Amino acid sequence: MNDQPHQLNRITTALRWVARIGSVASLALLLLFFIGEGFSPTQLTAEEWLGLLFFPFGVAAGMLLAWWKETWGGSITLLSLAAFYGLYGYLMHGEFPQGAAFLIFSAPGIVFLAAAGLDYAARSAPRQAAG
Repeated sequence: MNDQPHQLNRITTALRWVARIGSVASLALLLLFFIGEGFSPTQLTAEEWLGLLFFPFGVAAGMLLAWWKETWGGSITLLSLAAFYGLYGYLMHGEFPQGAAFLIFSAPGIVFLAAAGLDYAARSAPRQAAG
């Protein structure tokens, strides 16, 4: 008997919870930054709003959605991060944002996608063995 689907289910569940706990930690820390910095929306430029649309708002929306729809949420998280780096960073400022903080805060999106991929593999493994 093939135990691979069962092992994949266990790994998927572990990854899912790592991603969820990581997303809560990332979102809580981002919220603390906003509170600590005294977020004042009226003082932001349109360019800054564009950056905030992708990071942290788009990244946060993706992580929240990923609790229910891992593939969609993880994809939105990573696409928002890519848009932040590409549009806000490179196109508007001529360079990519420095440091690993943006990647670290968005890392749960990658883990959500990994869990979704393993979940798909676990569900399709019995069909492949039977077929």
